[in-house]
Amino acid sequence: MERLNYPEIVQKILEGHAKNRSNIQTEVKLVFDTDRNHYQVLNIGWQELTRIFGCIIYIEIKDGKIWIERDGTEIGIANELVKAGVPKQDIVLGFKAPYKRQFTEFAAS
Repeated sequence: MERLNYPEIVQKILEGHAKNRSNIQTEVKLVFDTDRNHYQVLNIGWQELTRIFGCIIYIEIKDGKIWIERDGTEIGIANELVKAGVPKQDIVLGFKAPYKRQFTEFAAS
């Protein structure tokens, strides 16, 4: 069986999130470091007098697994990865404490 192209899958999912943001007062920026396998979606701009700068999604690919370090979505990036064909044992919910990961349906590390 041919191995899935994890960087390509991650980029496609994050590009979808960047297109679907409804807040027109701020910009959504994609930051892809394909050499080091770091992928981000940032929200940047102003809402009236308040500066907005925040990481919506942050993912790393390391040791052949997709580590979700930040997931500010309602649907859940892990669910989208599974739908795209990524096995649950290759997805780590890095935003959960290490001792809690064993109780999820995803990889512990």
